[in-house]
Amino acid sequence: MKKHIINMAAVLMGCLFTLACSDNDYEELDKGITELALSVNQAADELNEQNHSAEAVTLSWTTGHNFKTGNRLSYVLELAEAGTDFANAYTPVEFASQTYEWTATQEELNDILLNELGATPGEPMNIDVRVTAFLEGYVDTQTSEATFTVTPYEPVTTTLYLIGDATPAGWSADNASPMTRTDNGKFTWEGQLTPGSLKFLTTQGEFIPSYNKGEDGNPVLRKTFDDPDDQWQIEEASFYTIVVDLLAPSITITPSDGETPAFDQLYFVGNCTSWNFVEMQRDAIDPFLFRYGRYFEEGNGGEFKFGTSNGSWENMLKATQANAPYTDTSMAFVSGFDPDNKWFLNDNECGKAYKICVDIRSGKERMLMTEFTPYAMIYLVGDATPSGWDIGNATPMTATDDPYVFTWTGNLTAGELKFTCDKKDDWNGAWFMASQTDAAPTGSLEHMLFIDKSSDACKNQYLDMAVGGVDQKWKITDAGTYTIILNQLEETISIVKK
Repeated sequence: MKKHIINMAAVLMGCLFTLACSDNDYEELDKGITELALSVNQAADELNEQNHSAEAVTLSWTTGHNFKTGNRLSYVLELAEAGTDFANAYTPVEFASQTYEWTATQEELNDILLNELGATPGEPMNIDVRVTAFLEGYVDTQTSEATFTVTPYEPVTTTLYLIGDATPAGWSADNASPMTRTDNGKFTWEGQLTPGSLKFLTTQGEFIPSYNKGEDGNPVLRKTFDDPDDQWQIEEASFYTIVVDLLAPSITITPSDGETPAFDQLYFVGNCTSWNFVEMQRDAIDPFLFRYGRYFEEGNGGEFKFGTSNGSWENMLKATQANAPYTDTSMAFVSGFDPDNKWFLNDNECGKAYKICVDIRSGKERMLMTEFTPYAMIYLVGDATPSGWDIGNATPMTATDDPYVFTWTGNLTAGELKFTCDKKDDWNGAWFMASQTDAAPTGSLEHMLFIDKSSDACKNQYLDMAVGGVDQKWKITDAGTYTIILNQLEETISIVKK
């Protein structure tokens, strides 16, 4: 509603109109000589957002009188800070007839106090209230005033976003995942989380203010960068349901049983494997994705498909047409033996390396296969490495006779480690990372996570997360001489201390 200043012009306009009444109308509109009187029924003098839908105040008034003219009465209700003579009044009722009451909930009154009357949260404000009755055809008005005192609250944010290396957007504030608001201060989110940490932003793109983990484990508002920045930790990759109540405050982070992948393992099988089942690698941050890298020798292409159980020809993931080209992403789950459609790699498409990504989301199954050109060099980056975080001078590995395999032997100090493939100075290039945040090297062969933050093809593989914020590093805790062997096609690595 708009603010209004009652002026004589508005009153004089009423003089141009008179109400023609029948006898029944006259009797109904005969208000006699009842005096206009305003009363305040205040249900809460200190507003609380937890009770936002509860009644705060009801203002009611008698009819006033129309001098038995039968003419209609209309009413204007004004609220203003006490002592301002209604100079900047808020007007919730404007020239309404047959209206004798106005009620506001705690949230509605709080909004009026803060946004219309300039109140300060937590400080009591005296409110003057005035009702004015206008009688059609008459210049004179009737008024009645009252005063009440109320203390407003500072409302919590109406938006909340998920951020952290455990979340789909990583630490990218611009891509932070929006939560769903279900009520004042209450938000929910469902999706994939990976091992790491998380907290909540109130504004996308802004790190402050945020809601962080308090000493009791519940959300606490962080207003400045000097405030503690404690976060919640996710230990295991899974789909989760997060419920946040900023008013209680409380939080629950619960694995969602109904949102898990149908299979824990997947197998590549085809002519090139002599129809043996070769286990694929589950993606480190999206459990619905499975990966396989292979060099297809000349003349060794042919048909292929995917099994869900080692050695079983039932319950397979297959192409949706016979002899489908490897660029055909369409895929279907077949519980029996038929149809037995497969992809087909032609002879002239062999003699190359390919990387395959299979997405098993129910109803969204995809097979993404792309030719892979190896990077000419791989570099160590991190404060555990000789060059530290200077990406322009990142420490190169050593090439081998195998274009996909690189080695390095040297001293690592305590700190973090990852591998850049292109040394992009904006840090948005191609990376080999640890399978989880702050992972300690196993000392044996382990799988890595490959992310190309500049590649649309890579981004397209991850339907439920933005890869720009992913930043998972190995944590070296024991300084010494290490030998590293990295295979960029099979996406494996060994980091062994001598």
